[in-house]
Formats: sequence, structure tokens, C-alpha cells
Amino acid sequence: MKCPKCQHENPEGLKFCVECGNKLEMICSNCGFGNAPGFKFCGECGQNLTLPSEPPPKGLSFDEKLDKIQRYLPKGLTEKILSQRDRIEGERKQVTVMFCDIEGFTQLTERLGPEEAYGIMDQVYEILIHRYSTHSDLK
Repeated sequence: MKCPKCQHENPEGLKFCVECGNKLEMICSNCGFGNAPGFKFCGECGQNLTLPSEPPPKGLSFDEKLDKIQRYLPKGLTEKILSQRDRIEGERKQVTVMFCDIEGFTQLTERLGPEEAYGIMDQVYEILIHRYSTHSDLK
């Protein structure tokens, strides 16, 4: 691949020019595909490569994390855990593992994007976990 900056001919598969260090491909922030310099749109998913990539989301505070996870837990379990937090010990216990295989999930998330896919899966998990907890001893 020819470097767009110094015109040096680089071997295929490199991400940076061995002569000047210039970036040889633009990585799509949506799908991770390596596009040639100068491409305006991703050759794999069509994402606009001229837009600045979004900054990483800020880390959530402890209370924000707690609010998010509480939606998936039976009422009272969070309070029980927090009240015994300094005395929590390990224990052996039989558990239920929930696994969901969603047909066409990869294609769906590629079309929707991460935020919309998260919103859908968040609703799915909430329904499944609450359905399970009504039929278990987690009450």
C-alpha cells in the first residue's frame, strides 16, 4: 500500500508507514474495518469516516451502577447485600444460569448500533429476570 503522505510503497497489512509513520488505514469506529486513507465512508458498513469518533463514556459512579443493576434483582436483595457487605463470605450454592440465543442478533446490532441494541437487550433482560424471579426462591 502506498503511503498518502510520503508515497513510500509499504507491504500489505501494515497500519502505519514504515518510512514516515503516517497512518495507512482508517479504522471504522462502528465495525472496526480498516479502510484506506481518504475514504469518506466505511467500505464494510457505510459509517461516515469523516465524523469525529464519540469520546468514551464517562465511568459510572457507584450509585449509578447500583441503580442499573437493581432493575435486574428481586426487591430487597440489594438492601440485603449492602447491609451485609462487610460480612460477605463465599458459599457454595446451586445456581441457575440463564442463556438466550437471539437469532439474527449480530445483523440486528450492526444495523441498529450499540446504543439501540443495548436498549433492546436491557428490556429483554429485565423481562427474563423478573419472570424468573417470580418462579424462584429469590423473592
